[in-house]
Amino acid sequence: MDSRRFRTLFSLSLAVMDVAMVAAAFLGAYRLRKLIPWPAEAVELPPRFLPYLGVLVIHVMSVLLVFFLFRMYHLVRATSRVDLFYSIFGGLTVATLLSVALSALLLKNSIFEVNLPRVMVFYAWAGGVLLVTLGRWALQQIRAALQMRGAVQDKVILIGTGEVARLVIQKIQNQPYLGYKLLGLVDGPGASAEARPEQSRGVEGYPVLGQTEDLPRLMDQYGVDEVIIATPEAPDEEMVQLISLCYREGVSIKVFPDVFELMAAGVTIDDLGGLPLLNVRDVALRGWKLTFKRAMDLVGSAIGLVLLSPLMMLIALLIKLDSPGPVIYVQERMGLDAKPFPVFKFRSMRADAEVNGPGWTVKDDPRVTRLGRFIRKYSIDELPQLINVLLGDMSLVGPRPEQPAFVEQFQLMIPRYMERHREKAGLTGWAQVNGLRGDTSIMERTKYDLWYIENWSVWLDIKIIVRTLVRGIFFDRSAY
Repeated sequence: MDSRRFRTLFSLSLAVMDVAMVAAAFLGAYRLRKLIPWPAEAVELPPRFLPYLGVLVIHVMSVLLVFFLFRMYHLVRATSRVDLFYSIFGGLTVATLLSVALSALLLKNSIFEVNLPRVMVFYAWAGGVLLVTLGRWALQQIRAALQMRGAVQDKVILIGTGEVARLVIQKIQNQPYLGYKLLGLVDGPGASAEARPEQSRGVEGYPVLGQTEDLPRLMDQYGVDEVIIATPEAPDEEMVQLISLCYREGVSIKVFPDVFELMAAGVTIDDLGGLPLLNVRDVALRGWKLTFKRAMDLVGSAIGLVLLSPLMMLIALLIKLDSPGPVIYVQERMGLDAKPFPVFKFRSMRADAEVNGPGWTVKDDPRVTRLGRFIRKYSIDELPQLINVLLGDMSLVGPRPEQPAFVEQFQLMIPRYMERHREKAGLTGWAQVNGLRGDTSIMERTKYDLWYIENWSVWLDIKIIVRTLVRGIFFDRSAY
């Protein structure tokens, strides 16, 4: 099926599903209020639902209008279930308030003017949040299944052949539910034909189709649906030229950002006597924000240690039985303001793993024990770090801490790397819930960490914690 037609049909199916779920929730609210007449109302509900038909129509139309304004029928490539629930929660809250106000205004002195109990409004709102969420989750699964089977795919060309392009390719390969069909790559600006990989070899198994000047021909030849520009190092002039070459009606153009662009959400315009200046927002945690985050850390780590203590005792016993050595491994890491602190982990490697100094862990590392592979896969080895959080060395959410030896290397290689230490190190982080854990690009992890620091909010921390817990419960490393 043509991907553009599929997007249109899927948007319509979302609207139909929303109407069905909202109407079902409203009908259920009426029946529930009839079955449970509490609290007592001055006016009894009509014995039949028909008088509430006008309110139902206004409520459904309000939901469709608010969801449309909230861009909830604008399909994104992939959205987490947590983000989807948050959008539905906010959209239905606004829509319910709007429908109550419009019903009181438009239905006054009409045949549809009825008593609308507050508890019935609450039932309709709560039921709507639940049913609309379930309905959209079901449609998401259908869409993902179709895209994974190749029934609906967008034809994509990737501009760039460097490290960033390889990272994008890995994401596309590891997440087939995104619905991408990568046709090939195009050399970034300034690349010479001699420096180009051989056509037969390509990059990660994908051919290099040409250079930037070939883009108009390639897009027409292959009927491209989307272009991803993975050359964040390109100057602004060349980036503008690339976008103009790719522009076609109905073609989506996406640009992989550089470090400064990741900071753009925190930039405002100031002036110096009429001279415009860019003012980078200071988002450092201070005052009530710092107090609130610390309170979350104390409560969360204390509850976690109590609830997980049976599992932690079992893991400790299994480690003792699996290999000789201590159960808890203590290692120096860099935290807030680049100050070292001892981090606690369940030992997942042989006791002599770092006898020759610290070493970067890679896939199928021979130093990892049999049990260690399992507990590292599901991050169980990091549970003792709840003690670090309780003591105040770490936070529940923040950039993951690194060893001092690696920090010295990375700060020389990666711009702004040390700014990760503006906040406490975290048990989990924005980079980790987006799949950047273990032996992955430090450059990309740093970008995610800087974005988290620049865009910190209470909701962002809660979302990261929820996504971490969902991954831990369902062992699903991709769908959240």
